[in-house]
Amino acid sequence: MAKRTGCNIETIRYYERIGVIDAPPRRGAYRDYGPHDTERLRFIRRARELGFSLEEVRALLDLTPGQEVRCDEVQSIAEQHLANIRAKRADLERMENALAKLIEQCGTTSNDRCPVLESLAGEG
Repeated sequence: MAKRTGCNIETIRYYERIGVIDAPPRRGAYRDYGPHDTERLRFIRRARELGFSLEEVRALLDLTPGQEVRCDEVQSIAEQHLANIRAKRADLERMENALAKLIEQCGTTSNDRCPVLESLAGEG
């Protein structure tokens, strides 16, 4: 199953423990996964690669089983996730700019002062 889905074995077991996927029946010591399990794990892996949280993945999975696809609900989850990504990117850009400015100041002060350390200590 790990090879078929690209998921780590421990990740698959974790998903079973937290109920994202059902524990499959066992044949002796081996888990007997079916095609539905493979599809579900691939869906989860792809969603996680896009950065969806496990809570979001659960919500998306809840919307997929029936024949009536609720695209508006899926769209809402995806739009919220995109907004979160954009907010994180903006935060990272602010951090990048602040750190770059501190690094630029390195070597421009006296030897007993470090702009980066002073800023981290709350002195800058």
